[in-house]
Amino acid sequence: MKLSATYRATALLPVLLGILAFFIVVGPRALNPMNIAWLGDGDPATHYQGWVFFRHSPWTFPLGLNPSYGLELSNGVIFSDSNPLFALLFKPFSALLPEPFQYFGLWLLTCFVLQSWFAWKLIGLFSRDVALRLVGAGLFLFVPAMIIRMGVHLSLGGHFLVLAALYLALRPFTPKRCLAWGALLGAAALVHAYLLAMIALIWLADLAAKALQRRLTPGKAMIELIGLFALVSICCWQAGYFSVGDGGLALMGYGLFRANVLTFFDAGVWSYALQDMPGVLGDGDGFAFLGLGMLFLGICALVPVLQGATDLGAKSRRYPLLLLALAGLAIFAISNNIGVGPFELQIPLPDAVVAVATVFRGSGRMIWPIMYMAILLILYVVVRGHASRTALMLLSIALVIQVVDTRAGWAVSRNLFMTTPSPKWKTPLVDPFWEQAAKQYQAVRWLRPQNYSPYWMTLANYAGTHHLATNAVYLGRVSTGATEAAQAQADQMVSAGRYAPDTLYVLDNRTLLEAALTLNRDTDVLARIDGLNVLAPGWKRCAECAPISAPDPLSLIAQLKAGERVEFNATSLATVYLGKGWSLSEPWGTWSDGTESQIVLRPLAPVHSLSLETTALLAPTHAEQSLEIFVNDVRVLSTRLIKPEANQINIDLPADVRELVARQGVLNIRFKYANAISPGELGMSKDTRKLAIGIQALTVN
Repeated sequence: MKLSATYRATALLPVLLGILAFFIVVGPRALNPMNIAWLGDGDPATHYQGWVFFRHSPWTFPLGLNPSYGLELSNGVIFSDSNPLFALLFKPFSALLPEPFQYFGLWLLTCFVLQSWFAWKLIGLFSRDVALRLVGAGLFLFVPAMIIRMGVHLSLGGHFLVLAALYLALRPFTPKRCLAWGALLGAAALVHAYLLAMIALIWLADLAAKALQRRLTPGKAMIELIGLFALVSICCWQAGYFSVGDGGLALMGYGLFRANVLTFFDAGVWSYALQDMPGVLGDGDGFAFLGLGMLFLGICALVPVLQGATDLGAKSRRYPLLLLALAGLAIFAISNNIGVGPFELQIPLPDAVVAVATVFRGSGRMIWPIMYMAILLILYVVVRGHASRTALMLLSIALVIQVVDTRAGWAVSRNLFMTTPSPKWKTPLVDPFWEQAAKQYQAVRWLRPQNYSPYWMTLANYAGTHHLATNAVYLGRVSTGATEAAQAQADQMVSAGRYAPDTLYVLDNRTLLEAALTLNRDTDVLARIDGLNVLAPGWKRCAECAPISAPDPLSLIAQLKAGERVEFNATSLATVYLGKGWSLSEPWGTWSDGTESQIVLRPLAPVHSLSLETTALLAPTHAEQSLEIFVNDVRVLSTRLIKPEANQINIDLPADVRELVARQGVLNIRFKYANAISPGELGMSKDTRKLAIGIQALTVN
């Protein structure tokens, strides 16, 4: 009985240590479930918003789908990084939970407690000294790579899952290993895909090792392989992993967001004593600075290693497949774009390999298991290579150094977590219109639909607060096909001027131009409210809706003086005249994108002629670009461009067109391209945009 009580008291120590570290680094405010102030920026905002929409949406199957957060662009709650594990745990109790409610503070506390617990268990594999285990666990709690993630990608703060995997792979064989691995893999699948990938590889290495060592019969090994693969597949399915359609996972990034070879020694801003090493763009995802305390301990470990006072080599040879798996993760993390400080060496890989690797484009994160194994090995050598008292003294000194010196970084994170508490975010939407609109409509849409749209956070917050669906979202992945279909549908809707009566629309500046031309003025309102272009279908027919003092919709279109030459480069204000069908402006001008594009403006004087300066996308196999130009829906020119540069298109407008422009008060120039083509199709680059001309300048006379 006494032994059992002592064991329980001892086992409580790492839990208390984790709680203490949480309050040092994070502080108490994040634990308030109604405090969302600290979640109001960057990635944490979409983590929280994903949960807000998920909790109020009807149950779906798979369970993790989140249709109200994204509408046509929506997918699973996993892709808003809303921590499906906690989301699925709390959703059944949504009606009982307060408004607002966030569980991310509780998640961070869980991370610290379990990080401490599994560090304690790992050190327990080679030391039974309570003090050594406790101080060693403290070093795992102040790892910069873990803490920095907690302020940016909340779910990726779950580094304890990596420690748990290392513990299961290193501990002595037990018949219950399958249950432990199943629980760990299932939890990882419901937290984050990157953590799942790391842990799954460690599990496979451990499973293969146990089978080769004949601790598992071939039959049992196969049952475990199939059973746990099925379990993980079900967890992924229910979390929404497979809800992203074609092309949504194949994004750029592999080789950019990688780990620098010197990442263990690059302090960044996480040290008072060490300076940030020169690096290159993308090193942040692979940030794995060990900390000054761990570097000190690493130096202390050199002595027993050089003296041969440890059995590190013999121990390591017992886990060849685990070390091979970790080596594979390290290679993947460093990528084919090898960075050593500011220097880079790129090793070409086949496009097919890069396409697969890009699924985990933030490859630098895969360095974390290697980082933790390095920390564990340093602790092992110090503990085994020195007397207990000496080892405890060295670990204690290292812990003090680690906590104090890394404060340079975690103090910044703490300031974020300790933001003045608030149950709501600040919003620019202060006009009374928004409250009325929330009662009138069931959804808020951003036009033109896109992931990570401008004002997404403002609109998602508005929609979530009023339990409206929205496509104004920020998701880790979206279906390319779904996005293109939504954009095509939106283009048709705006062109026709017919909108869903249950939806409030907020328009980007390019969509605004065409919407102003096609607006049904008898029923719909188009106005600029709190700095946003708002289109409210049916508002004029709504008896309960307060009238909106909206100007003539055409007044929202920018004006242009006669004879003024305007350029369409990235720094020019003239881009306000660009409507649909244009790419982002570049320093030289703006490419068309698709088979049709538009320029809309209000001339301040009668228009007689136009002068356009353009480039054209040409190649030996694509010698011309054919285009038609319409002014206020009247065709005024059909031509072919056979020069890639310095094309001057001069158009004298017929009298009937001049009269039409004067009567309508707007100049609507529309381009149609018969043979727009992508640089990818021409073998010029990987660019998939359908390009025809590049507009550089316009003069209206």
